[in-house]
Amino acid sequence: MNAIMLNIIGLALIASASSYAVLAWLARARTWQVTNPLPRPGVTVLKPLCGADLRLEENLAALCMQDYPAFQILCGVRDNQDPAIAIVERLRQRYPACDLQLIADPRVHGSNLKVSNLMNLEAHIRHDWLVLADSDIAVERDYLTRVTAPLADERVGTVTCLYRGRPRGGVVSLLATLFIDTWFGPSVRVASAFGADGFGFGSTIALRRISLVAIGGFTALRNRLADDYWLAALVQQTGLKGVLSEVVVTTEVSESEMRGVWQREVRWMRTIRSLNRPGFSLSFVTCTVPVLVIGLSLSTGREALALAVIGLVARLALHARALRANPNLPLASIWLIPVRDCLLLLEWFVALGGSSV
Repeated sequence: MNAIMLNIIGLALIASASSYAVLAWLARARTWQVTNPLPRPGVTVLKPLCGADLRLEENLAALCMQDYPAFQILCGVRDNQDPAIAIVERLRQRYPACDLQLIADPRVHGSNLKVSNLMNLEAHIRHDWLVLADSDIAVERDYLTRVTAPLADERVGTVTCLYRGRPRGGVVSLLATLFIDTWFGPSVRVASAFGADGFGFGSTIALRRISLVAIGGFTALRNRLADDYWLAALVQQTGLKGVLSEVVVTTEVSESEMRGVWQREVRWMRTIRSLNRPGFSLSFVTCTVPVLVIGLSLSTGREALALAVIGLVARLALHARALRANPNLPLASIWLIPVRDCLLLLEWFVALGGSSV
């Protein structure tokens, strides 16, 4: 390959990475703004549990204290010895006025064990509006009011939320948090700004019970990878739209070993690849720092250097935006930008292959 071609490839890499970094910094998601939260029908919150996650008791307590007129919390476990049971029982004693129920049911209905848990809860649902959220999600007291508000519009089928990380395990946990706050979140904002709305995240999905029935209940998800995505997608296939809530919740990030972070993030990458192979194949441009370095190794002209500086400044600005939005991120995390981006590119490369998670 001659020098001219290498120069063109280098410029293309630098321009692509820099353009994305600028977009990720500037993009604003098209979120649903709550203006009138009424009416507020009864809501059933579904919490599939497996083990005693860090801060599980605090997270469930926040749900028990919701400023909402009528709601039910259904916690499901598959194992009668699950340590989450003791936590739920303590909360039942602490909040006797809260409709908090625990369902222990070992039945397995498909390859997705989380969905099996949800299927075991389905018969106990009492209200017409539903909210699903992973066990490690922390919320504010107005959470139910705000995330269900869009359902008052009959055209809306699902509501979902972005989330920020709360690191709890040193540098490794901080790297995992940056995956959420400086890669995942910005990628969603960019997609939303350009018109995408088919989102469904485990952080929160709100929908009507009638919509769940229309897609065949949780049974439709029992053998699916990325059940959160497919729940939203199947409801939207009925003609209803999905919206992104203005609410941003918090997820606990407690990994202390790099092996666990690597496995989880590669799993996420492979899941994204399974849902959108063309988009995933081009997503290496989101790994700003290493792509700029590779580009500069191929193209060393003034234009390449100027574009790379723009990309690096935008990447720093993106990190600064994450710092402003998430008080749990320390300022010193800025030094992890090159590590985070290089790790991301390695994960992308590994996730190009493999067919299991």
